[in-house]
Amino acid sequence: MSKTVITAALTGVLATREQCPAIPYTPKEISEEAQRAAEAGAAIVHIHARTADGAADWKLETFDEIFAEVRARTDVIINFSTGAIGIPPEERVAHIRELRPEMAALNMGSMNYAIYSEKRKAFYHDHVFANPFHDIQFFLEAMKGAGVRPEMECFDAGHIGNTRPLIDMAVLEPPFQFSLIMGVLGGIPGTTRHLVDQVDGLPAASHWQVIGIGLNQWPLVAAAITMGGNVRVGLEDNFYIEGGRMARSNGELVEKAARVCRDLGREVASIAEARSQLGLDPEPRPASTLGRSKLQS
Repeated sequence: MSKTVITAALTGVLATREQCPAIPYTPKEISEEAQRAAEAGAAIVHIHARTADGAADWKLETFDEIFAEVRARTDVIINFSTGAIGIPPEERVAHIRELRPEMAALNMGSMNYAIYSEKRKAFYHDHVFANPFHDIQFFLEAMKGAGVRPEMECFDAGHIGNTRPLIDMAVLEPPFQFSLIMGVLGGIPGTTRHLVDQVDGLPAASHWQVIGIGLNQWPLVAAAITMGGNVRVGLEDNFYIEGGRMARSNGELVEKAARVCRDLGREVASIAEARSQLGLDPEPRPASTLGRSKLQS
């Protein structure tokens, strides 16, 4: 059986320091979290850009600085996000075209996306997450042109099915990289039974990882490991090591995921092993000249 590849989702776009003090905002903070995660066993880091006050940031210069800061500290595989609401697709893919990270996240379908508070009996972050086929195809073509592996984020079984016409058109080519996101309100529930169904629906030549939201992350991590899949943890998805114990860094969450892997009899893939296992280039892609010059100034 192959080794388990651990991804760390470092910051997300919605989580704030009011919710979790460890959430990184600046390029330097994000890169320090990337280093902690890599040292703990993560082979991939999934990154959203943030402003200094925690808002979502889509400026090319910010992603460029993040890339340079991460590369100054670690050879970890870099996966930049493209997911957003109300931001034009051209703006959401500019950093992928220009900086050419090894991987880039791509949402594979539309859905209601909300968080519900049972205590308050109210919804918040209530919106429609629109990802029509023409946008998905646009992103895939941009990623293909840049030589970037699309990491397809699927929140429900229908999102996996959305790959079929894209594979038929050869816009999407193997090996396929799937993330099965479970437990988001509006998407598939986060249970082992639903995970088995999701995995059974994947096309041949697929690599996959599970992304569990909240504390439900940990039983799903265990299920994915026993099924031979990969896992994603990190402060974007879950703040807690266990009930009532908040993580102090992404590294702590990765440490637990690595420990669960070993407890269940699987080895954790190194960065080099993950590159080979996933069919990525053996050498890390360097940051741009612009990013390096900023670090030296």
